[in-house]
Amino acid sequence: MAETTLKLFTYAGVLCCLIWNGFAQQGGSDCIKANAKSCGECIQAGPNCGWCKKTDFLQEGEPTSARCDDLAALKSKGCPLEDIENPRGSKQVLENREVTNRKKGAAEKLKPEAITQIQPQKLVLQLRVGEPQTFSLKFKRAEDYPIDLYYLMDLSYSMKDDLENVKSLGTALMFEMEKITSDFRIGFGSFVEKTVMPYISTTPAKLRNPCTGDQNCTSPFSYKNVLSLTSEGNKFNELVSKQHISGNLDSPEGGFDAIMQVAVCGEQIGWRNVTRLLVFSTDAGFHFAGDGKLGGIVLPNDGKCHLENNVYTMSHYYDYPSIAHLVQKLSENNIQTIFAVTEEFQAVYKELKNLIPKSAVGTLSSNSSNVIQLIIDAYNSLSSEVILENTKLPKGVTISYKSFCKNGVNDTQEDGRKCSNISIGDEVRFEINVTANECPKKEQNETIKIKPLGFTEEVEINLQFICECQCQSEGEPNSPACHEGNGTFECGACRCNEGRIGRLCECSTDEVNSEDMDAYCRRENSTEICSNNGECICGQCVCKKRENTNEVYSGKYCECDNFNCDRSNGLICGGNGICKCRVCECFPNFTGSACDCSLDTTPCMASNGQICNGRGTCECGTCNCTDPKFQGPTCEMCQTCLGVCAEHKDCVQCRAFEKGEKKDTCSQECMHFNMTLVESRDKLPQPGQPDPLSHCKEKDVDDCWFYFTYSVNSNGEANVHVVETPECPSGPDIIPIVAGVVAGIVLIGLALLLIWKLLMIIHDRREFAKFEKEKMNAKWDTQENPIYKSPINNFKNPNYGRKAGL
Repeated sequence: MAETTLKLFTYAGVLCCLIWNGFAQQGGSDCIKANAKSCGECIQAGPNCGWCKKTDFLQEGEPTSARCDDLAALKSKGCPLEDIENPRGSKQVLENREVTNRKKGAAEKLKPEAITQIQPQKLVLQLRVGEPQTFSLKFKRAEDYPIDLYYLMDLSYSMKDDLENVKSLGTALMFEMEKITSDFRIGFGSFVEKTVMPYISTTPAKLRNPCTGDQNCTSPFSYKNVLSLTSEGNKFNELVSKQHISGNLDSPEGGFDAIMQVAVCGEQIGWRNVTRLLVFSTDAGFHFAGDGKLGGIVLPNDGKCHLENNVYTMSHYYDYPSIAHLVQKLSENNIQTIFAVTEEFQAVYKELKNLIPKSAVGTLSSNSSNVIQLIIDAYNSLSSEVILENTKLPKGVTISYKSFCKNGVNDTQEDGRKCSNISIGDEVRFEINVTANECPKKEQNETIKIKPLGFTEEVEINLQFICECQCQSEGEPNSPACHEGNGTFECGACRCNEGRIGRLCECSTDEVNSEDMDAYCRRENSTEICSNNGECICGQCVCKKRENTNEVYSGKYCECDNFNCDRSNGLICGGNGICKCRVCECFPNFTGSACDCSLDTTPCMASNGQICNGRGTCECGTCNCTDPKFQGPTCEMCQTCLGVCAEHKDCVQCRAFEKGEKKDTCSQECMHFNMTLVESRDKLPQPGQPDPLSHCKEKDVDDCWFYFTYSVNSNGEANVHVVETPECPSGPDIIPIVAGVVAGIVLIGLALLLIWKLLMIIHDRREFAKFEKEKMNAKWDTQENPIYKSPINNFKNPNYGRKAGL
């Protein structure tokens, strides 16, 4: 029974696989569609494509591209696993320093380059086309991280009162920033406008003093680096206090020129590889690329440093930078910008903030008195968010991010690049997928970098592309296997030299159209080249491909295929075999032209364990009954036959209990079986034994039930097991029956009397009510009777009352 169940599961599994393959055939294989001529082309067709390098893998007539297929298909076609080229991508971490765990005020003071906030730092990814490589990136905000802050101020005349407050900014800001970091440096720069018309007045007097009246203003300038970054707050106060207001003609200022120089002149400014903050303070708008044309300046800003003696000298030569140009340079130099602007220009600079990553906007009071709190608030806002960015990706490479931030907040796509509300000491993680969708043309390694915006640390990723198979490096150039050295034998196939074609490079391109070659591609007594199923190349047929890539032509003349075999139930070879050259090769236990004949006898097994009940033959899983009296799927149905139980009932009864119709002839007619008596029905043989078994329940002459089993062993001997005690029904108990009948009669009589009495009471009450009603109706009023006459008559004597003398 277990073996039968196992077979059923096996066939079900085979059928499911075939059905799955049928669905797969509808879409075809991308690997085959790639028409790969080499192993390298094959593995670039998709991550599931493999190349069979087994030399004799191809059938006659199959093209070299048939070596490329998905792994399951190659195995099913007989390619050993060790002969399948299927290189996989990988990752290797080269540098993986742990993030720094350091508290502010610690005795050990680390250099900025010794502090690590991002992990890992360097890795190598080997990329196969279509197969993503994933790695995890960890970021942790280090406590007591150094900060460089450069204060860039508008010194046009409208900022006069602001300059007075900024003069003491150095020491005050130093004091406040010590609460955040023990390593803080500050610098100062100023700007006004380009020194050409119409931005300023170019008259000699105005160039000396652009202010009106008795105001003492300095000459106009574009940008001036007043103080490079320093840790001496007093020096900041000293130099800033010497600064004077200047003036210009138009309202927008040349601040973008100044920002560009601050970003790209790292040596002059003194930027370190630490947190870099640029505070841009103004009460006006800004000029940007294109505005320089008003002054006759048409050359685009070159994004290079042009400071001489700490003064920008090329403002009259180069146009203002564009916003995109500023974004690029600020990002390249890891500078976070804080725009400290007055209320009037808040809306303008908030729009600018949306275009510049890692920037913030604060409202500057009219005299800059709140600038310290503005800087601290903006710094906290900027440092609480980490945004990852990557350098330009090579062609065909894509990258995706998934963030795992605080409090279980996860995001993907563009939001997967960032985490917000990060405090000092918090650790967040990013999962990064890098995928190559094609191989670079030069097949060279590429390097990309990923870093948090505003931070100098970065992850360097070396991308190595898997575009060739290992077996290609083991190829044999000018191999004898490729027709006298006309190609390189690699990965089980020939890669022909230039000017040679054919599976074995046996032909030159000049011979391809020769009619003599076509003769080798015709079957005997046939005019069809390659059976009209292929083309003749070098005297050999290369069979054409069908739209369904799993349907294949093969053979020397492409005369064979794997889809024109007999079908059963709509399936090729009935789903029970493989079609080879238009003939079905059936799986075990199946036969027939369409493999639709099952050799499994399980469906023919009768209930007694015999095939077709011993009265027929099992053909293709169906019983063919040889005894005309028997019919049915297992030849067990017989309309005119007694059953086994009824047939042996009398003999069992006479031998076991010495009674029944054959009691007198028992020894002559009923000795053809072996009999065994058992105590109870539980001791009878049960189903599951090797011999066919029938359980019987029959009545004897005393109307008692007796139980027995009948079986025939492999030697043809009949064995009967009988329960030694029949089950006889017990006789009726007379007294309870009589008592019950009498009691029933009495109770029924009482019930009838009660019912009669009840009916009489109801009837009497109805009659009495009727009488009362009639009695009431008889009591009428006599005065109202129209025919009533009173018996009393009154007569009056006429003489009554007269006097006697009259």
